[in-house]
Amino acid sequence: MLCTDCYFALKVWNAQKAGAAAVLVVDDRVEPLITMDSPGEDEGASHYLNNITIPSALIEKKFGDELKKAIESNNMVSLKLDWREAVPHPDARVEYEIWANSNDECGTKCDTQTDFVKNFKGAAQLLEKGGFTMFTPHYITWYCPGAFILSRQCKSQCINHGRYCAPDPEQDFNKGYDGKDVVLENLRQLCVYNVANETQKSWVWWDYVTDFHIRCPMKEKKYNQQCAEEIIKSLGVSSYYPFFICLSFPSYVIISTGLHFGQR
Repeated sequence: MLCTDCYFALKVWNAQKAGAAAVLVVDDRVEPLITMDSPGEDEGASHYLNNITIPSALIEKKFGDELKKAIESNNMVSLKLDWREAVPHPDARVEYEIWANSNDECGTKCDTQTDFVKNFKGAAQLLEKGGFTMFTPHYITWYCPGAFILSRQCKSQCINHGRYCAPDPEQDFNKGYDGKDVVLENLRQLCVYNVANETQKSWVWWDYVTDFHIRCPMKEKKYNQQCAEEIIKSLGVSSYYPFFICLSFPSYVIISTGLHFGQR
């Protein structure tokens, strides 16, 4: 059964079970495209996220409305899903993006991302060093609605007066790490990429991210700035890179339409 009030990825899973060969999910509001997945841990998602085998894509509301109008008018609608142009290569290098999150306590989703980075690291660095590819990491954040900026939840999940937020890792505001700890580490990882990229060594990002996961896990209470700076120092990357510089690079950060990010 298709659901109307669930995350986009679950809609795709339900469509696949119903026999769909492909899925176009139409956003129901005018906004930049966002993630199709849920923002936090979802125990029920582990059984379907890794089993979606049909192609799917999220499209903007305007384009979706045009398709719906054409279908309702009984016009012939033919769509071709072509992913070749989704990976640009204008300078003979394959350019691709990685959507990451430094949180290591969000269940299957975090484990899958960590395994991918760890397993792809060697190939990615060889391709980058050889000049065959160029990658850009992105980190998803949320913002706190103005009416709730002074709330306990927003203060613990956000920085910069509610502009950059992340869900509480333990989903418990009374213990462990806060969402803002995740935002700050995401920002540190962006800083590492920016510094490494400016020195023509963008592949160092892979070393930092994998080392941080191994040496600074939340479960060992080492997920902090001190542990991060020790890794930065060991990699030879300058630890002096003010956070406000990273915040000035909006192309590296996606701001959602609220704390309900990805849910319709």
